[in-house]
Amino acid sequence: MNMNHEKRSRLALMDFYELSLANAFFSEEIDDTAAWFDIFFRPSADVTGFCIMAGLEQAVDYIESLRFSQEDIAFLRGQGMAEPFLAYLKDFHFACDIWAVPEGTPVFPGEPIVKVHGPMIQAQLIEAILLLSVNHQTQIATKANRIVRAAQGRGVVEFGARKAQGVDSAVFGARAAYIGGCIATTCAAAAKDYAIEPFSAMSHSWILSFDSEEQAFRAYARQYPDNCILLIDTYDTMHSGLPAAIKAFREEILPRGFRPRGVRIDSGDLAYLSKRIRRVLNEEGFPDCDIIASNQLDEFIIKEMISNGARIDTFLVGEKLI
Repeated sequence: MNMNHEKRSRLALMDFYELSLANAFFSEEIDDTAAWFDIFFRPSADVTGFCIMAGLEQAVDYIESLRFSQEDIAFLRGQGMAEPFLAYLKDFHFACDIWAVPEGTPVFPGEPIVKVHGPMIQAQLIEAILLLSVNHQTQIATKANRIVRAAQGRGVVEFGARKAQGVDSAVFGARAAYIGGCIATTCAAAAKDYAIEPFSAMSHSWILSFDSEEQAFRAYARQYPDNCILLIDTYDTMHSGLPAAIKAFREEILPRGFRPRGVRIDSGDLAYLSKRIRRVLNEEGFPDCDIIASNQLDEFIIKEMISNGARIDTFLVGEKLI
């Protein structure tokens, strides 16, 4: 998906110095000199052994449609670029060869993950888009993979659109999280464009729109009897939310021939609450009802909760992933 690429100038994804160098290469008549460029990542404190490659599709989309508009050329003319170079840009056709490690592949420090070969003037121009696309999505795919491994077979859902740094970051971040191992996303655009399973999470505002939790749960259950996940921590998880959810399950879901999908907790001691909730759900005849947890989760918190016996089936991870 070329999100906004067709609407923004090609210059938006280039550093200005790349254009200045390209102009100089052309003027010095070394524009056709063959060049090789490699992308690799350096070892750092944030890299624990390997990364998960991601971000190629967006870079390829950009490169395949790389052209310079009249407005782009007029801007560069105003910056003192030479007319022969501007004429070259007017009829620009990308001619470099690019090799890359497939998305989803583990990659290690120091090894090339993208190689570019072609005319120096062109190879230089695509530096920024390759770095920003691969760096951004590889970072998120890697973080997602760490979280998924910490979850030890439990589901992890990408939940970060509201905390992302811009529209592209939300959508491409959800895509990268899916490459890293997340099973679903709450981002509607990413679900649509990349065929990722969408996840619908009830909000506290929905519950507060009704006179009681029970009314809110019943209304939601009537709307989505085949995919009902109720958020039970708005007032009191164990003494209000969970009993009201069980009542809605019995009186709204079961009579329609469905089973409840889950309950979600977003506050409190998630590990402790999950154990109490699991016991009650099992006693009430809902052993197949999942317990879903959210609230500033990451791989370290998830690992600790599991080591403490948490009975959580799915983790919603947002701001610390995206």
